[in-house]
Amino acid sequence: MAETRKTAGGATVATGLREAFYAAIITFFLFVLLVGLKSDQNIHNELVLVPRPYLLAALVVLAAVLRFLQVVYLTPFLAGQKKIDASTGKLPTAFALRFFSKSNLIIGLVVAGGLFLFGSSIQAAVGVYWGAYVGLLRAAAIIYVVAWGIFYFRSFINAHAYSLGFVILLIYPVVMVALLGFQGSLKWVDNFGIQVLIYVMLGWGLNIVVGLAGLLDLGYVAFYAVGAYSYALLGTHFGWSFWILLPAAGAMAAMWGVILGFPVLRLRGDYLAIVTLAFGEIIRLVLINWREVTNGSAGISGIPKVSFFGWFTFNVSDPNYVAKVFNLATSGAYYKIFLYYLILALCILTGYVTIRLRRLPVGRAWEALREDEIACRSLGINTTTTKLTAFAIGAMFGGFAGSFFAARQGFVSPESFIFLESAIILAIVVLGGMGSLGGIAVAAAVMVGGTEILREMQFLKQIFGPDFTPELYRMLLFGAAMVTVMVWKPRGFVARREPTAFLKERKTVSGEFTTEGHG
Repeated sequence: MAETRKTAGGATVATGLREAFYAAIITFFLFVLLVGLKSDQNIHNELVLVPRPYLLAALVVLAAVLRFLQVVYLTPFLAGQKKIDASTGKLPTAFALRFFSKSNLIIGLVVAGGLFLFGSSIQAAVGVYWGAYVGLLRAAAIIYVVAWGIFYFRSFINAHAYSLGFVILLIYPVVMVALLGFQGSLKWVDNFGIQVLIYVMLGWGLNIVVGLAGLLDLGYVAFYAVGAYSYALLGTHFGWSFWILLPAAGAMAAMWGVILGFPVLRLRGDYLAIVTLAFGEIIRLVLINWREVTNGSAGISGIPKVSFFGWFTFNVSDPNYVAKVFNLATSGAYYKIFLYYLILALCILTGYVTIRLRRLPVGRAWEALREDEIACRSLGINTTTTKLTAFAIGAMFGGFAGSFFAARQGFVSPESFIFLESAIILAIVVLGGMGSLGGIAVAAAVMVGGTEILREMQFLKQIFGPDFTPELYRMLLFGAAMVTVMVWKPRGFVARREPTAFLKERKTVSGEFTTEGHG
């Protein structure tokens, strides 16, 4: 009988079926409006709701199957991995070692290489529908090969993480150009590389306020907007250079950080979060309604491009255009590659300043404030100046990122600085591990880069139907990933930090030894 048959871990099939049923019910009610219905217009230009029962049914069945497999097979299997075999007296071979075996690697390399060489021919032969599954299989094979390398070289990667990350970032545009050419690499350098680095810089700036000082800021996007609009207004009206506007925008954002800091000196926790959230909305509404200065919802266009200290520019009509100076073929990729290395330099500057500040008295004061504000005051630390410096320096880096954003886009509008941006930046800081620069960079690459890659996976339309738009489900997957990571690693991707002050010996402190939500 199904009711009495048990798996190795003790869970019955009936229990798995019951849990699968609950998962299906929950999934149905969660997604019946988000996925099961779609708004559209009919021939009379009227708004109608179009049902999508097949897509909803697929999600419900998938949730039920995954929950059943987890309860009946996965959980008992993981429990069995920790039990010593009575016959040998040893633990069983880890599943990871079997999964990442050399034979599986050979299979992954053969599949990935074969689909790269003959994928187009196979897709043409099997048709559009099954061709989409060929693309999905190719992506899975590539992910497996990369995961295999990370698993077997994880010790080396952990020991040289920052050096490897710097080298990868440094050669990334060169590799993209070599593989895809100048025009083919444009979207990968811009939408993936530059976009990720912007959020890395924003995450590191917010990390000073949230991760180091422990001040929950839900309106960080306001400083991002101040920096962008400072650059746009001064650049369009006075024609100043980027290298003058960059520090000016950072100083303007820092000033607004101090202005925000004064009213919230006595606030903490939820009350501080509410006030900072209101500040972000105030800035956005000012940008919309102060039309004489900001041009309202229409935004500001015609923002000048960045030049390399006047030596060469990226406007084709200029006599010192970069292609004319170096006798190169005309291409728009030069500007994107230049912007990539520029934001990479700004990120390195942000990380270097953050590391140096942590070792100074002000950095230790931030960490003392984060751990216990009352104890911080009892030690004679001026919490007023400590909070103001955290807000000002964090806002300054947000202003730098905003000025770069304006230069990159050539256009700014209030729609780019909504509360969702603050939520995404804060989520990156929390998911990466508060206080951890490397973890925040990984979280930005996974969350922002993953959603950007999803835009390119148009072959999913062939699987889920023409109504399936991958970019519309970016935030849905973003939220699911956040829930998964918080359950799996509640302290973030990198839940360790090195104390700035130590006695006799420096030791890395694991996040499991600190109270949840503190330090």
